Amino acid sequence: MLCRVRNTMKIYLIRHGQTTADVEDRYGGDYDDHLTGLGKKQAQELAGKLKGRGIEVIYHSPMIRATETARIITNDLSLELRVVPDLRERNVCGVVTGLTKTEARERFPDQVEELSKGTIYPKVKGSEQYNPFKERVLKAFGQVTSSDYSTIAVITHGGPISCIVRELLRLGELKRLGDCAILEINKNGKEYKLVNMDNAELEKR
Repeated sequence: MLCRVRNTMKIYLIRHGQTTADVEDRYGGDYDDHLTGLGKKQAQELAGKLKGRGIEVIYHSPMIRATETARIITNDLSLELRVVPDLRERNVCGVVTGLTKTEARERFPDQVEELSKGTIYPKVKGSEQYNPFKERVLKAFGQVTSSDYSTIAVITHGGPISCIVRELLRLGELKRLGDCAILEINKNGKEYKLVNMDNAELEKR
């Protein structure tokens, strides 16, 4: 249960480590894959970066790759983990989710062509539409950042992080968001401000 609202908060918004879909060249999104060996090592290195930052709790997506990243971190930092279902990744890939890129091109060439356009509104069969995705992510992020903690970590995915940067921080698009990237955000009242990024880069505006 959420407690009374604090006026200020430090938020570490974090992407999970490398996954099996990355190395197997699969369409991810809603595909519920695991961390690779490298992904686990990245999570261990991430735990080292987060030591001494005063984090009180880790909120995370229920998807396996985010859960594994969170568990590796808490093994070092001994923090409480809280699952937030609506911080899961967007099902943007629809019918090609989990397929290798080669399989998808053979079976659904028209859907692959649509995904290749890189728009946030792809017309892919079975995909989650952007506006409902945006609403659930922003609502979930608003809830976890309205708790009575002063410093939290939020472990999620590229889609939700990009949505938060685009819609809440109003900073446009991310040019790069690496494995275990960290976006450090200050919240003061209802205002959110990005103060630092590690392994991530914004598009020039």
